[in-house]
Amino acid sequence: MTDIFGIGTSALQAFQRALNTTGHNIANVNTAGFSRQSVDFSARQPDNAGLGFLGTGVEVSSINRNYDRFVVEQVRTGQSSFTQQQTLFDLSAQIDNLLGDSATSLSVGLQSFFNSAQQVADDPTSAAARQVMLTEGETLAARFHQLHQSLEDVRGRANAQIRGTVAEINGLATNIAELNENIVNALGQSGGQSPNDLLDQRDLLIEQLAQRVSVTTIDQDDGSLNVFLGTGQNLVLGNQTTTLTATPLGADPERLDIGVTIPGSTVRITDQISGGELGGLFDFRNKVLDPSQNALGNVGIGLASVFNAQHRQGMDLGGVVDREFFVLPQAAVTADSANAGPGPVTVAFDDVGQLTTDEYQLDFDGSVWNLQRISDGQTVAFESGSGTVGDPYIVNGLSIVTDSSAVAGDRYFIQPSRYGAEQIQLALSEGHEIAAAAAHYTESASANAGDGQISPAQVLDLSDPSLLNTVNIVFDDPSNYRVNGGPSQPYTSGADIDINGFRVQIGGTPQAGDTFTVVSNTGGVGDNSNALQLAGLQKSLSLAGGTASFDDAYSAIIADVGTRTGQAEINASAQQKLLEQAQATRESISGVNLDEEAANLLRFQQAYQAAAQVIAAADDMFNTLINAVRG
Repeated sequence: MTDIFGIGTSALQAFQRALNTTGHNIANVNTAGFSRQSVDFSARQPDNAGLGFLGTGVEVSSINRNYDRFVVEQVRTGQSSFTQQQTLFDLSAQIDNLLGDSATSLSVGLQSFFNSAQQVADDPTSAAARQVMLTEGETLAARFHQLHQSLEDVRGRANAQIRGTVAEINGLATNIAELNENIVNALGQSGGQSPNDLLDQRDLLIEQLAQRVSVTTIDQDDGSLNVFLGTGQNLVLGNQTTTLTATPLGADPERLDIGVTIPGSTVRITDQISGGELGGLFDFRNKVLDPSQNALGNVGIGLASVFNAQHRQGMDLGGVVDREFFVLPQAAVTADSANAGPGPVTVAFDDVGQLTTDEYQLDFDGSVWNLQRISDGQTVAFESGSGTVGDPYIVNGLSIVTDSSAVAGDRYFIQPSRYGAEQIQLALSEGHEIAAAAAHYTESASANAGDGQISPAQVLDLSDPSLLNTVNIVFDDPSNYRVNGGPSQPYTSGADIDINGFRVQIGGTPQAGDTFTVVSNTGGVGDNSNALQLAGLQKSLSLAGGTASFDDAYSAIIADVGTRTGQAEINASAQQKLLEQAQATRESISGVNLDEEAANLLRFQQAYQAAAQVIAAADDMFNTLINAVRG
């Protein structure tokens, strides 16, 4: 009787636990991260009855979590990849919409500005046309400023998102470490039985962490889980965490890096970060935002430099030459706060057509200056020069003069065009200052006997003190000429004649005594020679190594951003599909199926009732025995 009572009681206890587990599954059907649990039964140790072994009932050997580590890792990886691409797409789409918006588009401003230059060329005496050109110049500069500020606003939001994501990562790491400690304690208290709900909570936190940054995990013998970022930076070791910081660790105060603090310093680990929201933010900054802002700055620098170069060659209504139309932006150079040398390093534009969207780090090792691209850390070789004022380093359209008193370890951060769109502005204030006329006019004497013709003058050196002095070219014979009565010089038809900082050509066959004159164009209010040249700059291939106009360069920015945005959208869609497949697989293994649980509930309920009948039968047997003894 005792045996059958024990058997019935063991069954009641086992099936009650099975019913509790089934109820627990049903209760958590909508709980995020919950893994379905199942009960494993095993027969209790039998008794030796001499003639054989008699069973003693059933017991619950374990309550298992339905879990596949490989599938869970697939979900984490998919979550990290999808969030990275989705973040990149969302932010890139903002830039794409901004640059392509006709209300702010630079293309519209460029067209209006060069149309106004053509109007001045059509009527150089018109004060109204000149004022319109100034207004359009101001409007164009304002468009550059607006686009730059909008990109800076996006940068500010991205930085705020980086800081927020890092704070969330630190919070999740702390919670994971606490769960590690709780799991280790629970395993010790239960004799090694798995604390399923705590494990589910930890897995959910790690999945949330993977949404923010790519992680890898390593199980420890004590039940804890170590978590590593990207390429190996530890984040959680047992119940200890590494706190991340988001702070500028270079010379650029706007460029946030990820660092970890060790005694005495903060170590930069940005390059070890990948995947998740944080990886998407850095991809956006490095592949979309920085190149777009720098490319926009290149257009502003190129426009100001090329337009100024032509405008300076012309003459305004007051007879002034060498006047700039735009204020030329400057390259940004920032010295590292740890520099020991007095500095500074200066950077100017050598050839704006050769500028790239790169930013650089310039280091001195004690004997040699080394230039490194920020985007990929690759060394950039100087094309020429020695770094002195008279012989600066030339590289990618830049002219760099270094500090002769620098010491080993000195470092500079160079942003050639980051602020090009912000700094461009109109240099003129009055319409009469527009240099629509050429600096010189040339003429052939009416008494010339030959068929020689002189070209318009081209300014070569605006600093020449004799630039505007009148020059007479008189031929001794068809093969020789003199300049202002100077020594005889041989004549070649169409050859360059360089005098007083300008250049002309004479073609044909002049005769002895033929005279050609180059005169300052002071008073040439109706001359539109330089205005035509200015208007023609709209189509000139002045940028990208002589392959792109200003509008081409801006269109290339839009095309590049659009392409990257489209790629990110496609990648995000593909990663979402992969993630959904992994989640479906995990759900099939770990998810709660209410139909299945209902069937289990009925099965265990019936087993429980049957076990109760066993006890009832044992009770009847016991009562029968008692009554027989009494009789």
